[in-house]
Amino acid sequence: MKLTLEILKKEAWGFAEIESVHREPSLYGVTDGKAVGTYFEHKFCSYLRERYEFEEGSPASGIDFPDLEVDMKVTSVTQPQSSCPFKSARQKIYGLGYSLLVFIYEKTDDPQTYTGNLNILHTIFVSKE
Repeated sequence: MKLTLEILKKEAWGFAEIESVHREPSLYGVTDGKAVGTYFEHKFCSYLRERYEFEEGSPASGIDFPDLEVDMKVTSVTQPQSSCPFKSARQKIYGLGYSLLVFIYEKTDDPQTYTGNLNILHTIFVSKE
């Protein structure tokens, strides 16, 4: 089945719920937001690949879902950050020219189980329009 924009949105919210209760040993003690974001993005794309057909982004395309014109961002609620490259003042004012799927998380570590948890607080879709 081909991944559509509506399916992507629905799956994003469902995946956020699943991930919010998942305990991950590889995240224990990790404080680097970029590493956490990369972990989450790869896991979400893998989840989607098992269910749908879609064009995956590459460094050359610059966005995660080029056929849908959607980029994914994962950021902490306590230390928000973004790697969105504005190439001009026009982009900053009028938009990037593609939509954003944003996951905002709160990370906690459990020293008894040596696992980290990403509680996804917000899943937001920002249309390019």
